[in-house]
Amino acid sequence: MLPLRIVADRNRTGSYLAIGIAFCSMFSAFLFLSYYLQQSLGYSSLKTGVAFLPLAAGIGAAAGASNAALVPRMGPRPIIPVGMLIAAAGMWWLGKLTIESTYAHDVAVPLFVLGFGLGLTFAPAISAATAAVDERDAGVASAMVNTSQQIGGAVGTAALSTVFSSAITNYFATHPPGPQLRAAAAIHGYTAAFHVSCALFAAGALITALLLRSGRLP
Repeated sequence: MLPLRIVADRNRTGSYLAIGIAFCSMFSAFLFLSYYLQQSLGYSSLKTGVAFLPLAAGIGAAAGASNAALVPRMGPRPIIPVGMLIAAAGMWWLGKLTIESTYAHDVAVPLFVLGFGLGLTFAPAISAATAAVDERDAGVASAMVNTSQQIGGAVGTAALSTVFSSAITNYFATHPPGPQLRAAAAIHGYTAAFHVSCALFAAGALITALLLRSGRLP
């Protein structure tokens, strides 16, 4: 179902990997920040959804700028790795959450930074994944974008949930009982997942910098 000539192109392979890694890491923000906002900060489901607006704003701003100005001039190679590094910085920032953290000071700005990095990653990656594809392969190349998203999201949810659970178990085992033990353990689990996501984005930046070709897209 997937002709090897599709993934033989370095730009397409690098783009699929970028999308998969980005979705793998991004799902930790969706999943564990939802837990944090509702269980630690006491937000309702509706308020939690609204709280993710900075992420959407960052993605929209960066995706629009990259598609309109950056990709046509520079191509995907300098943009995607930089986007993944910016997203890694946002994840690292989220990894500094504590029991005393608040949304305004510790979540909103890192979410925007994460979204900005994702916007710089997604838009060029999708453009590179579907550029210069033979007409007979256009459907497969486009479908691989969606497949990369689905695989990345599924693997990320499973793997990072395991990281979260292990971090909580270790925290309970190494800290004495107390009134805030459960809340502190949950925060420790969230930040452990965010740190792993940060490392994944950093690895993705290196991989895409090596795989993607320099120059504008054909």
